[in-house]
Amino acid sequence: MKLNILCVGDVVGRPGRRVLADRLRHLVEDKQIDCVIVNAENAAGGSGLTPQIYDKLLKYGVNLVTLGDHAYRKRDIIPVLENSDRIARPMNLSAHAAGRGYASYRTSQGPVVAVAVLIGRLFMKPADCPYEAADRLVGTLNQQADIVLVEMHAEATSEKIAMGWHLDGRVSAVYGTHTHVATADERILPGGAAYITDLGMTGAHDSVIGRAKENVIKSFRTQMPYPFGVATEDVRINGVLMTVDSNTKRAEHIERIRVDAETTGETGYDSDDGSPEYLSQF
Repeated sequence: MKLNILCVGDVVGRPGRRVLADRLRHLVEDKQIDCVIVNAENAAGGSGLTPQIYDKLLKYGVNLVTLGDHAYRKRDIIPVLENSDRIARPMNLSAHAAGRGYASYRTSQGPVVAVAVLIGRLFMKPADCPYEAADRLVGTLNQQADIVLVEMHAEATSEKIAMGWHLDGRVSAVYGTHTHVATADERILPGGAAYITDLGMTGAHDSVIGRAKENVIKSFRTQMPYPFGVATEDVRINGVLMTVDSNTKRAEHIERIRVDAETTGETGYDSDDGSPEYLSQF
């Protein structure tokens, strides 16, 4: 059975959530999408995720939620991570970290889709080896799910590309997140895995990776801290749509998706969680 799976790049703040609320259901109907996977680690005020926003994403039509290095930025998400099977944090964190490294969803057609999250180690905080973590879990997931995808949440493109080659032939797709800039290298690898280095960002693109550009530039120029409000203009959904055969577990198609929203006209901070973030919170 052929399934259409939409993977959506990092949702940044209220503008990113709003375009999902406005456009996702139409996109799902138009493209006959069976499963929607969204990275939401920046969905709350630009950094982290709250239980309330998690519930909203599910109501918008999101089936699986992934997180990266900001997984625990909002501590009240921890009970959700511990109790829900539809949200995943990076699997190569400490074995004592709350939550689990994969999430799964049974589609309306029957096949189960699972997504596992890995975090890179170059230019990132310390983490266990993502390759060993992937090797341990992929076999188990292939027994539990009909289609397995892996999200590589990493800064370095080399790490993402290497993981694509490492898992080709063992999973149906490997895609990258974290850098908020969509890459143009989508393809089907020889072993049947769909691949792209980065999905891009769902949020305001008149920005520096989702943040109001003026203060980011000031901070880079002066090396002084400035509040980084969430930008609000030129809002888009970025992601990829892939078709996977649940019988062969091979991807047959991958294409970049971009959906534009109208300019919101909002100004100031996205203050869902109270205060704007600073440079170290990117």
